[in-house]
Amino acid sequence: MRLGLLSTANINRAILAGAAKTDRVDVVAVGSRDAERAEAYAAEHGIATAHSSYQALLADPDVEAVYISLPNGMHHAWTMEALAAGKHVLCEKPYTRHPGEAEEAFDAADAAGLVLAEAFMYRHHPQTAAVARLVADGAVGRLCAVKATFTFPLHDLSDVRALPELDGGALMDVGCYCVSGIRLLAGEPEHVRGEQVTGTTGIDMAFHGTLRCADDVVGQFEASFRSPQRQSLEAVGEDGVLVVEAPWRLDWGGRVTLRRDGETEVVEVEGADSYTRELENLADAIEGGAPALLGRADAVGQARVIDALYRSAASGTRIAV
Repeated sequence: MRLGLLSTANINRAILAGAAKTDRVDVVAVGSRDAERAEAYAAEHGIATAHSSYQALLADPDVEAVYISLPNGMHHAWTMEALAAGKHVLCEKPYTRHPGEAEEAFDAADAAGLVLAEAFMYRHHPQTAAVARLVADGAVGRLCAVKATFTFPLHDLSDVRALPELDGGALMDVGCYCVSGIRLLAGEPEHVRGEQVTGTTGIDMAFHGTLRCADDVVGQFEASFRSPQRQSLEAVGEDGVLVVEAPWRLDWGGRVTLRRDGETEVVEVEGADSYTRELENLADAIEGGAPALLGRADAVGQARVIDALYRSAASGTRIAV
């Protein structure tokens, strides 16, 4: 797969490192709105071609697929541009907070015979598959609750994550992981409640949500730019508790433990590079060897929940999804 990077965002470093560990992916070009920046970035990372605009990257016939790492509010427009240019797309999470945009993008991809995937890298790690399998197989008994956390202090309010015009906010940046994890283990919620703490720039500096899912399973999460660095995922069942200490950022380190019958068992998990697995899945989907792990249903489901949570926080009421 010949991949182009649409922007020079910091997250690209993880994609480049992931691509270096597989022979399935070659990063062949990078595009920036600044020619000098594009040239410098290409030279630094050993990328053959530098483009002085995003449009030029999309017009490059050697680029088969693009990775879009732009700020949240720019994801949809540039995904649509890339699809119109005939490129497969891996778009950084969250794709959008608007369900209609997700539907529009996947309609365009399907019509053009192209692959579109949302880049939730943690979903590609063997740990995530192991956790989902344990819960589905009844390791904790009948599931009762899922609790998720992802927080870190954001001190620089000029950061794109703090800008409302670029769809910044704690829910969009880190809460989307919590929503994804709850949905993975408990299914799509029937209704949600949200509470947000708004900062000086107008974005949610903290967001707390409750998702009521089928079979009386309740998901709760905390996402915050106001708290110390923390992450966790717990699946609470009638017979036990599965605790994932590093569910989203595995590079922070942490164990998976299963507590039941008064004993604690450490769950052994295969090591892997989430970004390598993510890129290989995209390559598989382009070649027709396997579907994209995160396609239309997941992206639209994410957007519906995020949209409902924001509407709940604004109205102070429970919102059906």
